[in-house]
Amino acid sequence: MEYLVTMTTHVPEGTPDKTVDDVRAREAARTRELAAQGHVLRLWRPPLAPEEWRTLGLFAAAGPADLERVLASMPLRIWRRDEVRELTIHPNDPAPLPSSPRLPQSDEARGAEFLVTFTPAVPEGTAAHDVEEATAREAERASELAKQGHLTRLWVLPAEHGVSSALGLWRADDGEEMQAILESLPLYPYVRTRTTPLSPHPGDPAAAGSRESAPAALGG
Repeated sequence: MEYLVTMTTHVPEGTPDKTVDDVRAREAARTRELAAQGHVLRLWRPPLAPEEWRTLGLFAAAGPADLERVLASMPLRIWRRDEVRELTIHPNDPAPLPSSPRLPQSDEARGAEFLVTFTPAVPEGTAAHDVEEATAREAERASELAKQGHLTRLWVLPAEHGVSSALGLWRADDGEEMQAILESLPLYPYVRTRTTPLSPHPGDPAAAGSRESAPAALGG
């Protein structure tokens, strides 16, 4: 199973810098081990306020108990609060098979990454067949965008108040292109979207050279 984990760290006031550096070094080493084991799949930085220390992580585990074991094994957990969201594969998820071609590996070629949440918001009075038709066309459009390298992953989030949202990992040159891509989706008139721009994390397993990243650069 896959999980999106928001990891927010608050170092207690007065903690010696040496202690912080030591914990961060051990966190970096443990993260590399977990990535090698297939538990840490991706790491990103969301937009941060001054002095804020937060990371978004895509994790894989056999279940909630296994995920908790993984998270508890990370040294920064002593100062960290983890918010976990279980992810279910969406029918339109374009996750590549092992034999599928990979996107270019340079960050410049791949563009920036974005997480986008889609929550149903069908306007009152909309005919049911209009939504059904848009839903059918959505799968085709998602496939097109995946082939173009824009749609990387798509999941279903746990239902809240009876409403199930979708979460997508996207690539675009910038926020303007990302918005244009979203507006090209057939279901766009029937959903609310929330876009989170992502910055590279020094410990991201998908980043070239991440295994050699300086330990002190890693934060939770």
